[in-house]
Order: sequence, then C-alpha cells, then structure tokens
Amino acid sequence: MMSDVANVLSYQLCGDIYIERRLKIIFYKNFTYWRRQNIPCDSPNWIVGNLKGISITNSFRQIWQEYYDKYKDSGCPFVGFYWFTRPGVFVLDPILIKQILIKDFSKFSDRGIMYCNEEDDPLTGSLFNLSGAKWRYMRNKISPAFTVCKIKAMFPLFKREAEELVKLFKETPSLDPILEVRDLISRYTADVIGSCAFGMEINSLQQPNTEFLKMCRRALVEQRMGIVIRFSYPDIARRLHVKHTLGDVEEYFIDIIRNTLQCREQSGVRRNDFIDILLDLKNNNLGEDAQNLSFGQIAAQIFSFLLAGYESSSTAMAFALYELAQNPTEQEKARQEVIEVIERHDQLFSYECLKDLVYLEQIMKETLRLYPIAYVLTRQTLEDYTITDLPNFCIKKGTPIFLPAGAIQRDERYFSQPNIFKPDNFSAENVKARHFCLNLSFGQGPRNCIGLRFAKMQTLIGLTLLLSNFKFSICNQTPIPLIYKKRNFMNYPEKKIFLKVEKIE
Repeated sequence: MMSDVANVLSYQLCGDIYIERRLKIIFYKNFTYWRRQNIPCDSPNWIVGNLKGISITNSFRQIWQEYYDKYKDSGCPFVGFYWFTRPGVFVLDPILIKQILIKDFSKFSDRGIMYCNEEDDPLTGSLFNLSGAKWRYMRNKISPAFTVCKIKAMFPLFKREAEELVKLFKETPSLDPILEVRDLISRYTADVIGSCAFGMEINSLQQPNTEFLKMCRRALVEQRMGIVIRFSYPDIARRLHVKHTLGDVEEYFIDIIRNTLQCREQSGVRRNDFIDILLDLKNNNLGEDAQNLSFGQIAAQIFSFLLAGYESSSTAMAFALYELAQNPTEQEKARQEVIEVIERHDQLFSYECLKDLVYLEQIMKETLRLYPIAYVLTRQTLEDYTITDLPNFCIKKGTPIFLPAGAIQRDERYFSQPNIFKPDNFSAENVKARHFCLNLSFGQGPRNCIGLRFAKMQTLIGLTLLLSNFKFSICNQTPIPLIYKKRNFMNYPEKKIFLKVEKIE
C-alpha cells in the first residue's frame, strides 16, 4: 500500500484534490476491513483512523475512555479500532485480556506500536521497545537488577533524596503555602533516578534549572517529526533511517552514560545501584547464553529506566496528594498509619517499615486505578489467532491489540462508584473477590512492568515522609476537575497541580 501512496504523491502536477481522491481509493479497502468482518467499529478518518481530534480537541485518554464506554455493553469480547491506517483490536473482556497477557502470551509478546531502531537510534533499543527474541534475551539479562535484594540495597539512596524533598517543602511554605507539588516531586524522582541509574548527584531539588532536569523534560515532551510513520509503519521508518530521539538529547545522555561507566570501571567504586548491576552484565559472562551487553544496549536500558522512573513516579505521587487533599479523612488515616508504623520500628524509618504500610499502599494502587500512567496497554499478534467465542473469525498476524486499562479500571461493573477515590478498593478482601486482570496499572503477565518494585518503593518512601511532615488541602488554584495533555500518549495532567501545604508541628 505504501508504494501506491508514494506513486500518487509523485503526481504533483495533478493538484491536492486529485491526490486526496486517489489516496482515499487506495485506503478504502483497508478502512472497510472491520465492516467486511461484521465486527463493530467506528467509521475511521482516512489519516488518523479512530484517533479523531487527537492532539487538537481530544487527548489519548479521552479517546480510549469514550470508545470503551460506547462499546462495553455490546456483548462482544472486542471491537475494531483503527490506529491511524492500521486495523487494530480494541479488547473489552477481562477474560480475553488474561488470554492475551498470560495464557497465550507467546502469541502476543510484542508491544506492536513501539518504535525501535537500534542501528540509527540506539536509545530506542530499550526493553520496553524490543520485540521477539531480543526482548526475551534482554528481559532475562536485566531481571536480576530488580530483585527484592537489589531494590532493598537502594533504600538509603531513596530515603536520602526523600529527606531532601521534605527539607525543600519545609522551606518553601514559609514564603507561600500554595505549592505546585508535581514540579517539586519530579525533582525528587529526577534525583533518585540520577543517583540510582546514572550514579550522579543531580541536586535538582536545590538547583531546579539543572541541565539534567531540562533534558529529562525535553526527552519526554518534545517529538521529532514523522511520528505517524514511526508508529504506524515502523519497518518502513527503519528502512528510511528515521530517528525517534532528539539529536541533542541523545548526545547528552550518551555522553553522561559513557563517562559514568568509564569512571565506575576505572575507580572500582560500587554504590549498589543500577549502574553496578548493568556493569556486571557488561563485563561478566553470566548464564549459559554467555554474551555480554554492549554499551548501546546498556545505554538504552538506562535511558528507558530514566524516563519511566522520573515522570511516572512523580505523576503518580502528585495524583495521590491531589486525591488526599480532596479526601482529608483518608489522608489522616494514612498519616496515622505512617506514624504508628515508624513508632513500632523504634522511631526509625527503614526498609522493613514499607511492608507494614498497608493502607498507604492501597492509596497508591487506588491512585493508579484512577490515573494509570498508560491508559491503554498495547500488544501485537505474532501469528493468526482464533478467539474461542468467535471461532469463525481470526485475528490476523501483525494486528495491533489495544487493552484499555484505564477505562476498565473506571467501569462501574467492576468497581462501585468507579470515579470516586476509595482506597478500600484494594483491601485484601476486595482484591481477592475481583478478577486480577482488572488491575492493569503495571500490566500483567511476563511483560509486566519490570520496575514495579522500584516504582513502588520510590512512591511509598516519598509519600511516607511527606504525609508525616505536612498536611495537604485544596485551594482556589487546584485544578478540579483535571484536564489531560492532548499531545502525550501517557496520562499526564495539562495544568499544574497546586495544593495548600501546611507543616505538622
């Protein structure tokens, strides 16, 4: 189809109207796919498919939620959805989600719409983007970096940065009790990631204009041109040597990673952080597959770890404080739990305290139910797949699969009052009574979030120290309701989150 499109576009003398008509003819068969299969699907736009209004009037979150609400009572396990020009499957049934993520994982192990070009853009070769055998190899290689013992060893680094965050919060309210909490927390998570993933003292809590923080934000917010071809036709994009990472961002982080690895190897200093673990994988033949990681592979994992840990954890913590500010009863209950747990541990906040913070963990999980960082999970079929309930229909190999995690977690059939903040949704009793695939905030199955323990510890430590020192409440600058960014695939707020912050004497 792409060669036909190229031929049409070459007829420049024919004018824009002719080109548009010819392209519509070429795409007609593609865009009637679901109608010919008798599968429910909205009529697509010939350029953006079912992503109508994206980045202009609608956010990704809004599109996923509205599409799910329209079809959730259709009785179908899935409906059609056009990802730009590609026919995709939009899953509605938790049982089918379980089959895709767990039972038949081998047929759906690739994320599908992620862009990976290790040759031209080495930082895209992260575990998150890799597919097939490369993904399995890398997952096996770096999984040891996220064991309980390895994460526990990083606790002092987390705690130190969280204490610096508390100091900053204590200094700032004396000037103005109304604080933009997401920015402050993002500086905390940047310092944690800088320490654990780069072995650097970033000090962004004291120096908010540090170059590291600026580059982190650029890497997350700014996009190269050609996003449609990268995520709709990745094979063609790779043949055209299309890059995803901004040039100066790539150069900055590659230099930092190279210098950090060299200094660590030459000095022999160990910090029990992510760098040490990856260096072991680089320099030692660990396992029967005895192939060390290359510098490019290590750089890609560190860069991905940076982006995932920096923005997602800070946003989750900000959302948690946003909800607790509106729900003072739950906030006070969490604060009392924190105080009691620390008292039981001889007034010392240690790693062992975390497992006793039951209600605070429920708050974290409930926050992610309402505000999952990824509102939809993606997969792709590796072979033709027949669904048990639809034996006469086959999902073709290469079809993108969309699992609307955020919409399912706000479905009244599974959660009573689904749009209300209720930490008891994650009490042991309620979790046991619910299908486990209704909680998709960190994914499920072999391709779940590898950094789950890291994110959980970073979030719980930060919330513990903040709640034990401050009371949070809404003010006239607090955005209620929240509006979400329209130009970002992730579930991020459009406006700053201002809260009133008062010291607890």
